[in-house]
Amino acid sequence: MRYLHTMVRVSDLDASLRFWCDHLGLSEVRRMDHEAGRFTLIFLAAPKDLDRSAANRSPELELTYNWDPETYTGGRNFGHLAYKVDDIHATCQRLMDAGITINRPPRDGRMAFVRSPDGISIELLQEGEALTPAEPWISMPNEGSW
Repeated sequence: MRYLHTMVRVSDLDASLRFWCDHLGLSEVRRMDHEAGRFTLIFLAAPKDLDRSAANRSPELELTYNWDPETYTGGRNFGHLAYKVDDIHATCQRLMDAGITINRPPRDGRMAFVRSPDGISIELLQEGEALTPAEPWISMPNEGSW
């Protein structure tokens, strides 16, 4: 398992980039605009990580900017922690066997979400290529929020 990033929702992208980049000193390493979902993801890294390959960087900060205005209350601006795992199907099975709810099953063989006992959302991502979609994950519905 490898810790990837922490996601924070931002309401003013320019002000957020000024804070994180201009004032705090992080650098933008990649940006993805998702037209269909109406959001932008911006990944930031610390200066000492810029010369490292993506696989050797420390965890990044993901700023998520939703194009449609939204007020974030009750910690809603904090999104999730993300970890890569060697086998997403085996990881989810192990968690489910331990009584942990799989909030978003790995139907695509690539991504799943679970929650900690304190309600922190955790994204699990398959290392490398997605696994071949398989049961019970394919037909398992989402449960709760993630």
